[in-house]
Amino acid sequence: MIHPLRVRDFMTTKLHTTEPDADIMSAVKILVDQNISGLLVIDNHGALKGILTERDCIGVALDAGYFDEAGGRVSNYMSSDIETVDVDLSLLDLAEQFVRRSFRRYPVTEDNKLVGVIARRDVLKALTSGAWFSIPGNTPRR
Repeated sequence: MIHPLRVRDFMTTKLHTTEPDADIMSAVKILVDQNISGLLVIDNHGALKGILTERDCIGVALDAGYFDEAGGRVSNYMSSDIETVDVDLSLLDLAEQFVRRSFRRYPVTEDNKLVGVIARRDVLKALTSGAWFSIPGNTPRR
């Protein structure tokens, strides 16, 4: 039996994180300086509490523009209702999730522990790696 491509095969394990009590402007600076579009928000025990995206941070700009306030904590802006994917989810199932949902990335868990993150771009890397078409039944549509 051929091993199907799994999230674990293409996920990123180098995680960019922040804490809920961190200063929001410091978190925005990390996004800009690291050229990334999101930060995983974890507590001091490493438990995933949320995700802070560029979209969330636009709220900081709005607060600055409308209320002359640009500050606060990450927890005031982060999305805490997050979905994760299991490390052993097939890449085909993940691709379907990306098509149905507007998420750019999913935190990856194994035994309910955060182990990585996988983005839409990682699925595209799998597609261009050649591995995608080595699985029977995965042939390009014409």
